[in-house]
Amino acid sequence: MTGRIAYTKPSITELEVAYATDAARNGWGARCYDYIHRLERDFAAHLGVAHAIATSSCTGALHLGLAALGIGPGDEVILADSNWIASVAPVVHLGATPVLVDILEDTWCLDPVLVEAAITPRTKAIIAVHLYGSMCDMDRLLDIGARHGVTVIEDAAEAIGSAWGTQRAGSMGAFGTFSFHGTKTMTTGEGGMFVTNDDALFARVTTLSNHGRDVHEPRQFFPLVTGYKFKMSNIAAAIGCAQVERINELTDGKRHIMARYRELLRGANGIALNAEPDGATNGYWMPTVVFDPETHVTREMLISAFQAADIDARVFFWPLSELPMFEARPENVKARDIAARAINLPSYHDMDDAAQARVAEVILCLTKA
Repeated sequence: MTGRIAYTKPSITELEVAYATDAARNGWGARCYDYIHRLERDFAAHLGVAHAIATSSCTGALHLGLAALGIGPGDEVILADSNWIASVAPVVHLGATPVLVDILEDTWCLDPVLVEAAITPRTKAIIAVHLYGSMCDMDRLLDIGARHGVTVIEDAAEAIGSAWGTQRAGSMGAFGTFSFHGTKTMTTGEGGMFVTNDDALFARVTTLSNHGRDVHEPRQFFPLVTGYKFKMSNIAAAIGCAQVERINELTDGKRHIMARYRELLRGANGIALNAEPDGATNGYWMPTVVFDPETHVTREMLISAFQAADIDARVFFWPLSELPMFEARPENVKARDIAARAINLPSYHDMDDAAQARVAEVILCLTKA
């Protein structure tokens, strides 16, 4: 055993360093938006959407989109109980009510049947979070949204490299959001992206994202509404431009790591790995192992085993309804049960076979215990 295995770290090459250095030396004054605009253009082209707005985080992008839709007090927003709090925080901050529903057993994403059952006259949006790179069933969710007049939003923070058929994650809803946090497949350190094909929505978010200043307003420093400050820095965007140029390498790398885990764990009984249903592409941002209930392996046992092996590992997201700020939803059985017997595995880009074998050995030992 040679050193601690990190669960994640970014892939940074001389290209990122060169762009960031140029932005630091020259990206000021008239050039202060050069890399930002380039990143927005290149990311939109990669995704196949009309518009992209670089933001300080995915949470900020989601907040801007929800605010631009006019979501606020009295409105309900449906999302899965299995999520990081970043997906629900903007709903709460805007004064709307989150409605947390249970997940599917295989993809760990929204159960469309439960989504439709949860719709009321107050429902204004459904947030489809593509958890750990697994795709929500976008055909069914978009159909539900169309039949009930409810907006479908994609939180694709964890889904760079994922797709539903030929459409990339984040490109199908009224708008999509992405995270470029240092743990993600593509990074700017901190940062995110709002994307949409809706011209009017793009215009509203553009204004809201820049302190309420309308690009068509001739008066300098004359905001027309009270907006937000969720902008990305030019230096961060420079790193992102290099990452977009390498996006296929980065997403292919994640799939290679997942394929290697499948090979190493092929003979293991009593576990399930990230699903990839027919017609979907999983970007495998976070390889995850779920132990069958019959194994009696728990989250706490997993944490202890990985710590003993000097390996970083992340727990599966706690159900939001188990957090103290939300109402308990004991009926969300799958969200509660799966989280209690699952673990995320290390998956950084330059992870070698020996490191993956060390991780797999911890899993294999637990399956034999």
